[in-house]
Amino acid sequence: MSTACITDGPEKYRINEIFYSLQGEGYYTGTPAIFIRFSGCNLRCPFCDTSHQSGRMMTVSDILSGISAYPSRHVVLTGGEPSLYITHALVDTLHLQGRYVAVETNGTHPLPGNVDWITCSPKFGLGDMYGCPEASDAAVCLTRCNELKVVYMGQDMSVYDGIEADHHFLQPCDTGDRDRNISLLGQAIEFCKTHPSWRLSLQTHKLTGIR
Repeated sequence: MSTACITDGPEKYRINEIFYSLQGEGYYTGTPAIFIRFSGCNLRCPFCDTSHQSGRMMTVSDILSGISAYPSRHVVLTGGEPSLYITHALVDTLHLQGRYVAVETNGTHPLPGNVDWITCSPKFGLGDMYGCPEASDAAVCLTRCNELKVVYMGQDMSVYDGIEADHHFLQPCDTGDRDRNISLLGQAIEFCKTHPSWRLSLQTHKLTGIR
């Protein structure tokens, strides 16, 4: 890991939490990762399963101190919606520390060009199903990502055809209703079988009881 001296700039970031676990979803499932969760989001989706509203302002040095004890190179910037806050300078600093930087985003805002891995999980197409116009109207500005991960609720999947991705994952929504969840899982499995460019993603952190 680099010992390069890092000097704090004027930027501070509102961070909800920093923790160490295994990636629970998508391409990197099972990978040890440091999660830096930003506070706040431009969407208010009722199916969101993350409490991210609270947080404290942290400098770059604070963030580096918060991740310093964890051995994994893999860092996930998540939220909330990290694209509202992350900067090219923050990603550069994490690179200087020898970290690999992945971002989980809803795709509604541009990202710095120096991110190593982009997971885009768009929410448009879901709002009408939950009476959530904030999600329904959330147009995606990203047209290219490493991983497209769609929360599946039986919506028309053709709406995501304009997003180019190296990998496509379909993740049944956790609705909080057991019978509905079982039904969505079955539908997602059948969709992947008939559209083999898509792979099933499960929330393995919930199945295993980890963060």
